[in-house]
Amino acid sequence: MHILPVVSFRPMSEHDSHISDPTDELLPGSQSVITPDVSVIIVNYNVREFLIQTLQSVRDAATRLNVEIIVVDNNSVDDSVEEVRNQFPEVILIANDENIGFGRANNVGIRQAAGRYLLILNPDTIIREDTLEVLVSFMDEHADAGAAGCRIINPDGSFARESRRSFPTAEVAFYRMSGLSRLFPKSKKFGRYNLSYLPEDEVAEIDALSGSCMMVRREALINSEPGRSNSNGRIAAGLFDEAFFMYGEDLDLCFRMQKSGWKIFYVPYTEIIHYKGESTKKGDLQYVRHFYGAMLLFIEKHFDSDKSKFVKSLLRAGIMIRAGLGYCSHHARRASPVGLDFLIVYGTVTLLAIARFAAIGRSILPLFYVSVALSYALSTIVAIAFLGGYKRSSDYPVKAALLGITAGCLVAASAAFFIPATAFSRIVVATSLPLCALFLTAWRFTWKSRHQGPHTAVLVGDSDEARRLGRLLDAHPTPPFILTGYMAYDPGNEADEVDPAAGPARLGSMTQLRDLVRIKKIREIIFAAKDVANQDIISTIRGLHGLDVQFRMLHEGSEHVIGKSDISPISLASLLAQLPEVMEIRSHFRRRLFEIPAALVGMIIWPFVQLISVISP
Repeated sequence: MHILPVVSFRPMSEHDSHISDPTDELLPGSQSVITPDVSVIIVNYNVREFLIQTLQSVRDAATRLNVEIIVVDNNSVDDSVEEVRNQFPEVILIANDENIGFGRANNVGIRQAAGRYLLILNPDTIIREDTLEVLVSFMDEHADAGAAGCRIINPDGSFARESRRSFPTAEVAFYRMSGLSRLFPKSKKFGRYNLSYLPEDEVAEIDALSGSCMMVRREALINSEPGRSNSNGRIAAGLFDEAFFMYGEDLDLCFRMQKSGWKIFYVPYTEIIHYKGESTKKGDLQYVRHFYGAMLLFIEKHFDSDKSKFVKSLLRAGIMIRAGLGYCSHHARRASPVGLDFLIVYGTVTLLAIARFAAIGRSILPLFYVSVALSYALSTIVAIAFLGGYKRSSDYPVKAALLGITAGCLVAASAAFFIPATAFSRIVVATSLPLCALFLTAWRFTWKSRHQGPHTAVLVGDSDEARRLGRLLDAHPTPPFILTGYMAYDPGNEADEVDPAAGPARLGSMTQLRDLVRIKKIREIIFAAKDVANQDIISTIRGLHGLDVQFRMLHEGSEHVIGKSDISPISLASLLAQLPEVMEIRSHFRRRLFEIPAALVGMIIWPFVQLISVISP
């Protein structure tokens, strides 16, 4: 790992380079004249744009406190290190040579930290301007608090259930995994994992916090003499257990702090937005394996008693079942277009065959279902897949569908030719071609009309940002959204107007935003970060929860807008910057996408060529 010395601080020692036990001693931090109030520790892995957004929110929140910011990068390849170095020279930047995991990377940052309190913060969060002050004040007033966390808001404005949790005992984990906690969220028995029976707006002593935003008292982690009690009779819990690679390390740390005599508090006086792990999708099998594997590791580590062995065996079986269901569910969603195409082709040709046979007074042969109809449907979806028709979920090309159904028709015609008993079904195959093509095209156009094309958007900010955004979108060949206008958040800016001929028009006041979204069918709200405070952004998002609208962030001078699941370029330059990567990825498939369909067509027409060569003189 490398530390980029952008400010004065203690250099790394050999102690930092090995995998440590969670009870390792905390090394002395920065040799500053004034001890920082808070050391903010952020572990980053390939989420550059989100990280920049997070650092800006921390910078905005650090105006009235002495704050030290430490970023530990886990060998990202998206230029995160360079971007942080250029835009945030005050940050202590530690660049690892490999991805060492969340817990171990946090330990590296903690050993470097000098603050009285340590804020463990995810790189895909936005904190309010008062978040650091509120949490520091609470910790100062509660000497028995080992850690405190705030209310976490999802990007759609809903309350994030992981804001507060109980420890996943075998019983609690079973309720969580079986879905009983979702069915009975207000039950004190079944809703214990996320404490969903507690009010969201009340301070509560809880078992565990989310590692996405957790302020920890320094002496709750480590003393100069590990394992010995400090002046208040509590002992240090140690650092993160590095056996937890991706999930569960926050639960484990909170558990050890409680055993050491410290209390854990949920403090809803402030809040953050958490984009919730954009680099790890929850439908992915890896997520299921890591998440439930961490839960099992926690149980085996802390509840390894004979009484719980049977429950743990059931839990292991449940984890395997849950992982299998998650894997199947994830791939079923991806395979739904394939299944729809199969049903359309198979159903169309079968219905036409039934009608055709009834017209000539004959019954349909069972052989037809497993020969002509099945080969027609299977060859169609195989051809569409080879042509790339299912690879990009955002664009199901009509061209691939038309070529695929043509290939399927040729295969089905060949099957009818080689099976004499179904030879009279060739008219059915020929008739089905235009119908299948119509149906396959129709659902694709319907899907595109709902999911593609730029959505209408409104900017929340001042006229300068509205004009800048409007100019960028006007120069963009395929803008990600259509800007209908802007709304100034500052009530004192009523005179802030833009000439409609010169840029986007002002649409009204913020009190009208909800009605505007509903009546004008606004699909996206863009917040100009330089004009709107983070706490106002969060409160606006919460107020619009329940509407079918997405929220994005536009930072000063940025040529990207950041949303929950994507980062959209809004300038031609930023769009072109992505093209070399896209072209490089596509070039690996281009030759195969040509060769495989060509071979398929050759296999289809080969019997006809052979037949012609035999009967020709």
